[in-house]
Amino acid sequence: MFQENLFLSVLFLVFAFVAAIQLFYYLYFYLAPVTYRRIGKSSAQKPVSVIICARNEAENLSEFLPAVLEQDYPDYEVIVVNDCSEDNSYEVLGGNMLKYPHLKVSNVNKDPQFAHNKKFAQFIGIKASKNEILLFTDADCTPGSQHWISGIVSNFSDSTDFVLGYGGYLKKKGLLNKYIRFDCMTIAIQYLGMAIRRVPYMGVGRNLAYRRNVFFDNKGFGSHTNVISGDDDLFVNSNSGSLNTSVEFRTETHTRSVPRSTFNEWVIQKKRHMTTAPYYKPRDKFLIVLEPVSRVLFYTTFAVLMSFLFMWPYLLIIFGLRLTTQLVVLILAQKKLNEPGLAGFSLIFDIFSPLINGSILLANTLRRSGKNQWK
Repeated sequence: MFQENLFLSVLFLVFAFVAAIQLFYYLYFYLAPVTYRRIGKSSAQKPVSVIICARNEAENLSEFLPAVLEQDYPDYEVIVVNDCSEDNSYEVLGGNMLKYPHLKVSNVNKDPQFAHNKKFAQFIGIKASKNEILLFTDADCTPGSQHWISGIVSNFSDSTDFVLGYGGYLKKKGLLNKYIRFDCMTIAIQYLGMAIRRVPYMGVGRNLAYRRNVFFDNKGFGSHTNVISGDDDLFVNSNSGSLNTSVEFRTETHTRSVPRSTFNEWVIQKKRHMTTAPYYKPRDKFLIVLEPVSRVLFYTTFAVLMSFLFMWPYLLIIFGLRLTTQLVVLILAQKKLNEPGLAGFSLIFDIFSPLINGSILLANTLRRSGKNQWK
């Protein structure tokens, strides 16, 4: 009996400790985007090069590219890197070039002896750009408004090298869509919140801007050329700092991407994104891993302790405090990031997401691929 009480007492201390970690993340990092206020943003409309890499994206280019080309901005070019496409992307782009003189196209021809990933296409686009500020998005993305470029650029000052934007997914029917949007939103409040707290660690290529000279001064993607993904997050992780990084996530500056339609397609996409995780800075890996690990421990220790009804009133108080904090932050975050209808699913998604992500990460670790996949 004594040993059982000792074990449960230790377990309760673990529960209280991981609950404190959870509250720290929510109140310090995740709440930061909600309470963030823009201060001293620039009104100068500096020249911009928008870069889009596309492979077999004719349908998406036809649907979404005009919204990028029709931005309310005085001086910008759009560079589309048509990378080994085998559909009618060339015809779609050619038609747009006749209508929009600020559209430029760089074609990369297929070479059976030279397999390359997206970073090569990105490099081609950057080399072709003429402006210092580079703004990146994907072919399947649409900007939130005609003020997307002006909103992002307003965050650049003399000391700013990176601006991290929000790239969400289009809202569709079904539970999978809700989970994809929930996963995207929670990742966003983490990387945006950490950047606001001066611990930037990643950005998303669907909505990311940085200076051209930063790319070349730091040898581009040289340190992680052979990693499948990472043209966005690894570059930010390697070169962003506490003083050179800003954030922008007003609704008019969001981008929205086409979500995967099946769970298997999403898992494949997620696996590709997670190939970058081992290459983050040690500090960032620790902060990223600590939260889901503490979350799993939080739910596990709560379940065990409740099964014994050990100090159950205190268990419920701590659990309720964490749950209330979570719901409040997520409700405010979904409003800030224009992601309605997600907070109600947060409890079930919150329990299963670290298990899903952990399984995908483990699968990547056990089966490292050497293929230079593009997408």
